Amino acid sequence: MRIFKTKWFVRYIRQEQISDHGLHDAIERAERGLIDADLGGGVIKQRVSRTGQGRSSGYRMLIAYRSGNRAVFIYSIAENDRGNINEDELTTLREIGAAWPAAQPEELDHAIKEGILEEMNDDNKNK
Repeated sequence: MRIFKTKWFVRYIRQEQISDHGLHDAIERAERGLIDADLGGGVIKQRVSRTGQGRSSGYRMLIAYRSGNRAVFIYSIAENDRGNINEDELTTLREIGAAWPAAQPEELDHAIKEGILEEMNDDNKNK
């Protein structure tokens, strides 16, 4: 399973001080079939906890996800920052959600090289 973060997402989690460990945990839960919500179009929602708190008061992560293959963290919102995303935002996220899991390896390599995506690895799992 290859796991990626978009450029926007990398900035967001740095600002919010969200660990890669929590992100890996979200994907591990999804791989076991424990998905918080399937938003359609290849996008799932997984909750990630704030440091020292539970998942219910943490963050909602939107992930372009294809089981056993690839996951791309594309968007996040804090539980206390705002309500749900609107239909226009969801449509855009579904378009993104369909594109990343279907991307060819050379497209992913190019996106990494250009700084559009950052790949997570097991070295980041416990940080």
